[in-house]
Amino acid sequence: MTQQVVGLIGAGRMGMPIVGHLARKGFAVLVHDLDPGKRAAVEAKGAQWAQSAAEIAQRAEFVLVCVGYDREVKELLGEGGALAGARPGTIVAILSTIHPRTMQQLALRLDPQGIQVVDSTVCRGGWAADEGTLLSFVGGSAETVERLTPVLRAYSSDVVRTGPVGTAQVAKAVNNLILWACLVADHEGLALAQRYGVDVEALRRALLTSSSTNGALANWGNQTMAWAQDDMAIVAEMADDCGIALPQSGVVREICRGLKPRRYRLEEYGK
Repeated sequence: MTQQVVGLIGAGRMGMPIVGHLARKGFAVLVHDLDPGKRAAVEAKGAQWAQSAAEIAQRAEFVLVCVGYDREVKELLGEGGALAGARPGTIVAILSTIHPRTMQQLALRLDPQGIQVVDSTVCRGGWAADEGTLLSFVGGSAETVERLTPVLRAYSSDVVRTGPVGTAQVAKAVNNLILWACLVADHEGLALAQRYGVDVEALRRALLTSSSTNGALANWGNQTMAWAQDDMAIVAEMADDCGIALPQSGVVREICRGLKPRRYRLEEYGK
């Protein structure tokens, strides 16, 4: 039986473990990253290094895009982009967190060429990527999502179709909005407890069994805030686009801006 070829662009914190899961599930995996220094690690996981994104576009049946920013996705899929030359029938899944409107525009542009572009955002963080237990939200036609699902199952314990293209980005934005709001609330609560001499770690463990439990609290100390401002900027733009007021998210965005450089150290809160 011929191996299905899956390409992955962007072997970063989330992409690299996904490479290993795909290879272990029996896919032929092609990987490209702008940093050639990652080649050895990619090959050690059982994948093949691709010299360019264009090479992946020509060889892969499925292409996973796991880059950092909206502009990078546009460069890959926009006019003249490396993935715009993919073969008809190729499914391009965008794991990156970008604006839903961008997803819809790219999907519409490439659909006449027979290239199916879907959003396939991932949640639960780096530890879930390592374990292969990510939650994948997928936006696309039922037929396309069904075809893509075995690929997603290689690294996701849960795959949820959210609706048409763009809706997985909406789902991820909602996830991130709630995540950062919880992290800020956790930070304030634990900072208050610390000032009153409470054993913060003992309290944190107890709170995980209470009505205040949340994922950010469970992952306390390991949750990077590297993407908080970008995530909340997307939320703010989406809210403006549809004319809805999200006052708390605006406050959370500003607090995250201040906390990010300090990695939410409790002793510095409020200074």
